[in-house]
Amino acid sequence: MSTHRIYRYLLRETLVPMFLGLTVFTLVLLMGRILKLVELVVNKGVPLMDILLLFASLLPSFLVLTLPLSFLLGIMAGLGRMSSDLEILALKASGTSLYQIAKPLAALALAVSLATALLTTTVRPASEQFFKQKLFDIASNRANIGIEPQVFNDEFEGIVIYANDIDERSGAMQGVFISDERKNTLPAIILASSGHIVSSPSTLTMTLHLEGGTIQRQGGGSANAFQVVGFHQYDLSLDLGQDSASVNKPRKRRKTMFLDELRHELHATPVADRDTERYRELSAEYQWRLALPVAPLVFVLIGIPLGIQPVRSGRGSGFAIGLLVFLGYYLLLSLANTLVVESGQPSFIIWMPNLVFLAVGLSILKAAAMERPLPLVQAGRRWTEYLCRRLWKR
Repeated sequence: MSTHRIYRYLLRETLVPMFLGLTVFTLVLLMGRILKLVELVVNKGVPLMDILLLFASLLPSFLVLTLPLSFLLGIMAGLGRMSSDLEILALKASGTSLYQIAKPLAALALAVSLATALLTTTVRPASEQFFKQKLFDIASNRANIGIEPQVFNDEFEGIVIYANDIDERSGAMQGVFISDERKNTLPAIILASSGHIVSSPSTLTMTLHLEGGTIQRQGGGSANAFQVVGFHQYDLSLDLGQDSASVNKPRKRRKTMFLDELRHELHATPVADRDTERYRELSAEYQWRLALPVAPLVFVLIGIPLGIQPVRSGRGSGFAIGLLVFLGYYLLLSLANTLVVESGQPSFIIWMPNLVFLAVGLSILKAAAMERPLPLVQAGRRWTEYLCRRLWKR
């Protein structure tokens, strides 16, 4: 069998479970958001095309994690299948070394790494910006056309709006009654002679501008106290929901910032302000976007020697071990991020999982190439096989 044919066969055996895992894991992560988006169609009357656009803009946020995970599981499942069918043994017997087996998989790891880098540096922040903007547009249109005259409208959380008359062209409301029972505010009744909704696409905020009225609320000092405050003009901020509440902040969210924007803000922060939580979060985000694309290159070093190990518990063992490896990586990455943001540790700690897995991967890859036993791997595999057998019996 020619070398190129062997390479194609290895890639095919890896890509099939990889794409299957990518589809399954991405859909699992999206299920929570899908229910909310379906609710917008059923209860709010949002067009299906807008929901599909929101759905598409959510994908990059999950792909940055599911793509490296699926790559690792693809290697483990593909090589595990070949090992259980003695195909790896046949390749070695024909003179194919472990390093030759690793060549096409390393090339695939580089491609996955570049795709992950594109997601973290460009696609993900752009999709986050699009999601916020689209969600604001939907909420703005729903507010402008959804409020009906002489109907108690509860489109906004904690606020009920009633208007005696509404101009169909300008949207100006006459005879406005508002019940404001939002969290962290005193319950209030607002009466106004007129009002209209003002939206700001630049800041993604919506405001109900009222004119000529009173605010009636219970006083904070005593249960029997009652305040009545008159106003000529009053602006009431409207909450667009949990997903878009954070966009009312004056500063840009770190997830929506591109890599050069993160770098610019980090460099522009004065030295005296570099111990703030905002700076630590930006620094951790910047290093996270650079470190995560390296994960596939590290996973290939670990996945190959683990995948070719002979198994007795079937082909599901490699899949389970791959999940455990990724879980360990993700826990280390979360720990490093917590140390940077909460404890003020240097941001290069974000690279700790890559360095740890790189050292482990190189050592076990060298041992596997020299046909030496891997005690730690064998112990872990025995525990995994035991758990798999117990779960399958149930």
